[in-house]
This record gives sequence, structure tokens and C-alpha cells, in this order.
Amino acid sequence: MLRRLLFLGAIVGTSVWIPMLYQSNPRLIESLLKPATSTGPAADAQPNLTMAAVPERPAQPLGRKVVVAADARGHFTSAFKFNGRQVDGMIDTGATFVAINTSTARRIGISLNASDFRQKVNTANGTINAAVVTIDRLQIGKIAVDGVQALVLDDKALRINLIGMSFLQRLEKYQVENGALLLVQ
Repeated sequence: MLRRLLFLGAIVGTSVWIPMLYQSNPRLIESLLKPATSTGPAADAQPNLTMAAVPERPAQPLGRKVVVAADARGHFTSAFKFNGRQVDGMIDTGATFVAINTSTARRIGISLNASDFRQKVNTANGTINAAVVTIDRLQIGKIAVDGVQALVLDDKALRINLIGMSFLQRLEKYQVENGALLLVQ
């Protein structure tokens, strides 16, 4: 059941990610669609970010900018700080909210009771209950956002924490470029 949820989440994320990638860098998509035998002028090539070649490194801060390289699967994962505690997460532009599991919620100091899980959330595996919480501070590199709304889901329903739009929309900009995600505050 969780595999189906993750698989559907990957499909939805990819379907959202491809148009964003095309919008931010149409030449990259066009070059991928051209046959390998065709050659174009070298001036058309976009310079690659150095981070794109090293996907296993954590996000690199650039002042109030952070570049997150895609991992081997094409996902943007990095270490974040939730309420000052380090937490691994995957950036998901298809997720409306930041979503964390109950284990992460406990680690970052959020106490929940069974009665807190009253918000119905539709997933690929059906409707489940979630708790709505506020993360005091969510940080990646030197980018920090206070008062981020999040959903807490059962550990069985969510293995990896998702960094969704409730965080991303509060940034000045986020864009995919040459296999890396640029976050700017």
C-alpha cells in the first residue's frame, strides 16, 4: 500500500516537475528530445551548475541561496533543520504542505494525541487522518522560514519527510536548472 502511494507520488511529482523544468530551461528539454546524431552550435549549450555533477553532496548554501543537486533517482533531497533539529527531507513541489511523519514530529518537539489526527487527507492509497501543526522554524542552509504549516502522518503512511509548497511558496524563488534546484530567499 505504501509502495503504491510512493509510486503515485513519484508519478505526480514527475508530472509537475517536467513542465517546471521546461519553463525554466526549454533548451535543455529540446536538447534531450533531439536525436543524438544531430549537432548544434556550441553557443546554444547551457552552462551546467557544478552541483549537478555531484548529486551525493548535501545542499550548498550560497548566501541566502541554496542549490540542491538531484540524487541518482532525480529527487531533490537534503538535510533540513526543523525547530533546530536536523531532519532529512525531499523537496516536493506537488505537495501542498510540508508533510512529516510522527517520529519526526516527536524529534522536533511536537507532541500529538490520537485526537489531533482529525484532518482527512487524500492519498493514492485512500483517505487517511493527519494532524495539522506549525513548525516554528524550517531551515536549509542560510534560508529559514518561521511558522510553516505542516501535516503529520503516521510513520506507516510516510517514510520520507516532504518539503512542500507551504515552505516553497514563502521563498523569493525556486527553480530547476541543469539538474539542480535553486532556492532563493
